[in-house]
Amino acid sequence: MTPRIEVRPASHADHGLLVEFNLAMARESEDKGLDPERLARGVANLLDMPADGFYLVAEVAGQPAGSLMVTYEWSDWRNGRFWWIQSVYVAPAWRRRGVYRALHERVRELARADGRACGIRLYVERDNRGAMATYTALGMQETHYRLYEEEF
Repeated sequence: MTPRIEVRPASHADHGLLVEFNLAMARESEDKGLDPERLARGVANLLDMPADGFYLVAEVAGQPAGSLMVTYEWSDWRNGRFWWIQSVYVAPAWRRRGVYRALHERVRELARADGRACGIRLYVERDNRGAMATYTALGMQETHYRLYEEEF
């Protein structure tokens, strides 16, 4: 039997864990090394600015099993906010055991309770077929949009 998965809001006490999970996620999903100091400041800043978003942490038997970040995007077309799921990480020992599903369902529950939310979005690395299958199984649909960016 799989132990119960608890999903809770992250706090400043989770800062080190969130940095560790983000470093691992970037390395695994994009073979990208992040600057740990810059990342640490980025995590701390979001923890200090809840109007910009929040993190959730999934735990199994009191041990961290995964996390994700939610940020917001205003849509004038819908007169509401999209909730963007980002920085998803599930520890290897807990993959394919319902951890991401529990995190996603909590985001869905919170978004539906928010009078300004109009939907949930995320982006996925183009070769991450496992993640795409998971998101589809949870009721998400691929859109026709492509993502462009300009970094500073």
